[in-house]
Amino acid sequence: MEYIAHIRQSDQEIQTVKEHLLEVKNLAEQHGDKVGMKHLAGLAGMLHDLGKCGNEFKEYILEAVRNPDNPPKRGSVDHSTAGGKLLYNFFHTGKINPNRAIVAEVVGNAIISHHSYLQDFITPELNSKYLIRVSEKELIDFDTTVSYFFENVIEKDLFYKYVDKACEEIVSLLGHINREDISKQLMFITKFVFSALIDADRTNTRQFEEDSIEERVNYEELFQVYYSRLTAKIKSFENHPSAEHPINKLRSQMSNQCDNFAENPSGVYTLSIPTGGGKTLASLRYALRHSLLHNKKRIIYVVPYTTIIEQNAEEVRKILQDDENILEHHSNVIEDTHDDDENEDGIMSTQQKLKLAKDNWHSPIIFTTMVQFLDTFYGKGTRSIRRMHNLSDAVIVFDEVQKVPIKCVSLFNQAINFLKDNCHSSILLCTATQPALDFVEHKLEMDPDGEIINHLERVMKAFKRVEIVDKASNQPMDTSTLAEFVNDKIEELNSILVILNTKKTVRALYQYLTEMRNNIPIYHLSTTMCAAHRNAILSEVREHLKQGNKIICISTQLIEAGVDVSFDCVIRSLAGLDSIAQAAGRCNRHGEKDIQQVYVIDHKQENLTRLREIAIGKQISKRILVDLSKDETSHGGSVLSNQAMERYFKEFYTDFTQDLNYFIPELKKEMTELLMAPKHKSSFVKDYYSKYKKWPPIFITNSYYTAAEHFQVIEDRTTSVLVPYGEGKEIIAELNGNYRTEELSTFLKKAQHYTVNLYPFEKDYLNRSNGLVSYFDGKILALKESAYDKTFGLDVENESSSGIELF
Repeated sequence: MEYIAHIRQSDQEIQTVKEHLLEVKNLAEQHGDKVGMKHLAGLAGMLHDLGKCGNEFKEYILEAVRNPDNPPKRGSVDHSTAGGKLLYNFFHTGKINPNRAIVAEVVGNAIISHHSYLQDFITPELNSKYLIRVSEKELIDFDTTVSYFFENVIEKDLFYKYVDKACEEIVSLLGHINREDISKQLMFITKFVFSALIDADRTNTRQFEEDSIEERVNYEELFQVYYSRLTAKIKSFENHPSAEHPINKLRSQMSNQCDNFAENPSGVYTLSIPTGGGKTLASLRYALRHSLLHNKKRIIYVVPYTTIIEQNAEEVRKILQDDENILEHHSNVIEDTHDDDENEDGIMSTQQKLKLAKDNWHSPIIFTTMVQFLDTFYGKGTRSIRRMHNLSDAVIVFDEVQKVPIKCVSLFNQAINFLKDNCHSSILLCTATQPALDFVEHKLEMDPDGEIINHLERVMKAFKRVEIVDKASNQPMDTSTLAEFVNDKIEELNSILVILNTKKTVRALYQYLTEMRNNIPIYHLSTTMCAAHRNAILSEVREHLKQGNKIICISTQLIEAGVDVSFDCVIRSLAGLDSIAQAAGRCNRHGEKDIQQVYVIDHKQENLTRLREIAIGKQISKRILVDLSKDETSHGGSVLSNQAMERYFKEFYTDFTQDLNYFIPELKKEMTELLMAPKHKSSFVKDYYSKYKKWPPIFITNSYYTAAEHFQVIEDRTTSVLVPYGEGKEIIAELNGNYRTEELSTFLKKAQHYTVNLYPFEKDYLNRSNGLVSYFDGKILALKESAYDKTFGLDVENESSSGIELF
């Protein structure tokens, strides 16, 4: 009897369950082997679709093929529970060996969850979704399924030996961990195994459907070519007419320091190159050489804004002369609805195509955002966590690391510690304003003497190109007063950049100034515009700057991190000290003029009610500015000094002490407790004991599913939608096509440049006003043309008058 795992859409070819289980096992072993989890991951692969070894699923899949227009009821056959149930019955009942039982829990949870998300071991309602599935759920023909497995997939004796090797891996992974951190370590182990399983399963399914096998990338050979090209580019700078300029000589020295530092072992290091100091190329130089010396498989850049992705990726592409192997991952075009797709697995459907098309970060060089990075560890669904295993054996460069959201600081730190300690990855924290991530309770384990740049204070002074002019301590400005100030300044200067804290004030100032000064170019930038739209505007802005034309640009903070522009003057609405420093980096960026002015103003019409981090940062910065107005020698004599920055971040994190562990108001608990609390410290476990008068009969008691349900990097979970701008119109027009999975993957990567993110209230409003169109059964959304403005981007009012305020 042969059981069916999948039926190929193109030719009705069958992949048997045995073939699928063994092929996924092999792939999962490769993913797990990188971090000492070969058999843990392989065990998950070997058992994940065990429930397909039965007539019930065979009849289901055959009926679905025979009647595609009227398939069997979705969810009618459970095929993901059987593997977890086998492990539970064999190793978690009777006389229990703790190591085998922990393997059963770690691997079993990954198996039963591979069509949804890791289940809670203890829920807020004080039951165990894991136990309900593996111990209480009755499965038809389970005994027959188990017999088939041992007769056809692996002999029972070999299976026990395999499980014992998985136990050895658990012992090794937990052996050096103190008791208080075992739950945290098990959480990361479980998520890594889950990631390896998800990617192996999706990859094998796609390869069968496309009847193809991917060629393996020779990372060492590729990185050697990249390093040679980068070295040649750096050498070409020596012949540039401005090579002897003090700023350029200093850039060269810092770049050389990065190259030399790459010889050090992998760890967590800081690269505090001042703004405009050549950080992108210097960090790439470290990453490539470190990868060659220490056998790393990929280089991942993590940035706060998509704006930086676009610019940095383009710069790297030009130098490395490679488009194919450099991935930009901006956002998820496909909405991950977190629904259980149990019976989308077997026949190729719209849902299945989209699932298989989602990227797994297999590229050698990746540019992505902090939101995507954190979602990989903590977000819901299977889309993001699929990528987690590819964060191992990597060099991960965090550009502008000070932008880690406050509530995610502890979670970020713990993820980085795991990558350093268990995944052989090297972490580079890049910014001119290093945050005090080792100051908080769940601290980042920084390497001592981990700063790459020598004599940092001297470097900062040498890079001084601006002076901060405090106008925030004067009378606050409204939009009209600020417009008058800008109008006066543009008479004296050629270019002015104004950075404000909210989209609404940016838009208002733009409209005010366009009415006041219609004789010079004025530009608007905000995240209501898609990436391609912003790039087009920035290209025009750069051309005006290059020509020395008069120009005014008004932007939200998206422009102040990593965007290579240089204005004569910057006006920054009062915010955190790090934001002021980053804004200053857009003024006289290359030291082309004498010291220029950065004006800090207080805009009284900005509503920061929903932007608490900016509001608190603004208060602390104001206190430091007041100190300097009273004593110009305080805080190192500058608002941008290391002393001022250190005080700023320590006060900032102190003010947010209660928020650093991601508090969940609905549960009145911190995320760190749900994910990492030891069994004896879990309030859910204590409540369980009070209710049932016994301890839960499991070793792991954390609540992975509940934590993921409540996790969102930004306050309101957003939805990416395609926009009718430029090529975006063609992309939307093509959405009704019938794509192969491979074509769909390429299509979706291209589509990222033509998306904006909608907050829930914006999405609801556009739905009500008929401003959205859905494709692929609602998994992909697009704006109608009436809902996208050529100047401002997203128009939530869709040619109506909603009165909604956009913050």
